Parts: sequence; C-alpha cells; structure tokens
Amino acid sequence: MSAQPASPTPKKVTVRTLWRKKQRGEPITMLTAYDYPSAVAVDRAGVDVILVGDSLGMVVLGYETTLPVTMDDMLHHAKAVARGARRALLVGDMPFLSYQVSDQEAVRNAGRFLQEGGMDAVKLEGGRERLDTIRAVLRAGIPVMGHLGLTPQSVHQLGGFRAQATTAQAAARLLEDALRLQDAGVFAIVLEAVPDEVAQAVTERLDIPTIGIGAGPHCDGQVLVYHDLLGLYDRFVPRFVKQYAQLHTVIHDALRAYVDDVTARRFPGPEHGRAMKPAEAAAFRAWLQSSAPVEGAGEPGSAAAEERRDGR
Repeated sequence: MSAQPASPTPKKVTVRTLWRKKQRGEPITMLTAYDYPSAVAVDRAGVDVILVGDSLGMVVLGYETTLPVTMDDMLHHAKAVARGARRALLVGDMPFLSYQVSDQEAVRNAGRFLQEGGMDAVKLEGGRERLDTIRAVLRAGIPVMGHLGLTPQSVHQLGGFRAQATTAQAAARLLEDALRLQDAGVFAIVLEAVPDEVAQAVTERLDIPTIGIGAGPHCDGQVLVYHDLLGLYDRFVPRFVKQYAQLHTVIHDALRAYVDDVTARRFPGPEHGRAMKPAEAAAFRAWLQSSAPVEGAGEPGSAAAEERRDGR
C-alpha cells in the first residue's frame, strides 16, 4: 500500500504577514486562547493572531480584574497555547508590573515569553509613557504590539472599564500616542473601547495595522476574548461582543444530564463496561467461593494469596 501524503504544514503567520494584509486591505483576525485545546481550535479555524491575554485572570482564574495575574500565570498558559498552535502568530500579554518597574525587568520578562513561553511577540499597554520601555524591548529583538484606549491594567486609574478618547482632546492625544508607538517600532496596535471615528482616524494615519476591540468596523482587524465569543463567561457580556454560541448553557445542560444519569443509575450502562474472559471469570468466581478473603492477605495475585493456594 502506498503511504498517504502528509498534510502540508500551514504557513506561519508573522508580523510581516500582518503588515502585508493591511497594505492589501485584507482584514486581520485575532482571538485569545489560554490552553492547549482552545489554541488548537482557534488555530485550526484559521485565525491570524492568538493572544495569550492577561484577561485569563478574569475568564479562567476568576479574578475581578487582570491585576492579580503574574508572570508565572502567563507563562504557564503561554506554554500550553504554544503546544497547540502551529500557524497563528502568538502574542503574550505582559501582565501588570512585569514591565512598569524598570526597562531591564521589562526586557527580561518579555524575553521569557519567547524563551520559555514559546511566544512570537509580546503586547504592552500604554502610550507615550511606555516609549522607553518599548524601545528597550525592541532593541532586544522582541517584537512588540501596542495597546491604547481602555487599558485594563489601568482600570483603577481610569475609573473603571469605561470607553476612552470620547472627547476631541482625548482623541487627539490617543492619535499622537499611536503615531509615537509606530515610530518606536511596534508592529501593530490594539485599540480598545474607543469611538468608531477615532479608530478610523488612527487606522488611516498609521502604516502598521490596528486591531479593534469595541472600536468599530474601521480597524484593520478585530480581536475578541475566546470565552466572550463562545458564551462561556457568565458574569457579564461587554456591549461590543458578538456571541457566536452559548456554550455555557450547553455545558450546564450536559453536566446536569450526567448528574441525573448517575443518580438514576443509567450511567454507566453495559456498553460502558468491560467483561472478563469467560474462563477468567469462572476462575475468579471459583476462588470467591472457595476462599474467604483475609484482610491484607487474601487479594488475588498477592503474595499471601499465592502462598495459601500452594498450601504454604
């Protein structure tokens, strides 16, 4: 028999791929993933960029914000995602205080995402106040994605999860920050929770791609949180999310069905079990009838049981 030809390895998405997509006007797709199975599913769906987001603090670990997430948390999940994805560009979200303390620490932590976590790039929140840090990371040869607008790590400073750049002055500042990030060398910028016209103005003035989340249809690409898209997060649904499924309900119904089946002794059924071979079953029944088990000594196959069988 002739061997079946191996499936061709999908071409890896790179930062250059995203730039070419912007030039051609082709939309960029981006989703979060936090473990091996979600990474496999997202990658096989053909998504361009997988973000191992610090949003895992809320949708996976159950925190109220992203602030408690640590580097160890992020690396643990990054490694799992890297084992599952083959095609997508992998971006690690640098967690709170992993890059704010010093440029040296930022470079070290960003490097860990590539060296230990298997990521291709990192994402940092902030504008002009992060330029020196971003330049330091870039000098180390680590690609950086920017993040402007609603920056969740600054949620307390911003007064909550609120839309940003809603005034002319704030919009102008955001655009200036985007241009500065581009000049610093970031390969793309996430725009979160900003008015449509602001995102459009930024997108039209940048040579690098913009990825929107709650920023309207004019960005070069879109990103959503995996659990939001699939209806797996039950605390709230952001206004900008389109839920493509309600898996939380599906999972709940499946789990309740399992509980009901076990309680009613419908599971496991005959089709779920394993029977001994007839001869072995007969021998086992004979042993049960002829030998009352002695605690700690009468189990079939034990040394004591073998001695008793041999009359020793």
